[in-house]
Amino acid sequence: MGDYRKLEVWQLSHALVLDIYKVTSSYPNHEMFGLTSQTRRAAISIAANIVEGCGRGRDGEMSRFLIISLGSATELEYHLLVAKDVGYLPNTEYDRLSECLSRILRMLNTFTQRVRNSFEASNKKIAAR
Repeated sequence: MGDYRKLEVWQLSHALVLDIYKVTSSYPNHEMFGLTSQTRRAAISIAANIVEGCGRGRDGEMSRFLIISLGSATELEYHLLVAKDVGYLPNTEYDRLSECLSRILRMLNTFTQRVRNSFEASNKKIAAR
């Protein structure tokens, strides 16, 4: 699949991970093994699954890992909502992170569809032989 570092969706996902680490560092200590950990894990999973999919070298595998990234992104959406609703995350930070996450979700959806289309096209070529 190539160098994941060149993918804009990975670059944005990585930047989001760094932002998530910054904002969760101000969460209460009693959340270290709760919301802090879960939020960080979901954010890391978005970028890490893009990397792993690229490392697999096949469109079918890439598609599978992009779908996992999508799931992690929607999980992160909820963690951010909870953090905002319980008062750990100011509305301005929530809005900024949510907008970034929405952009990543759109990019992941588009990328997943492109990879699936490529995978299906190559399978049709194989079947036609």
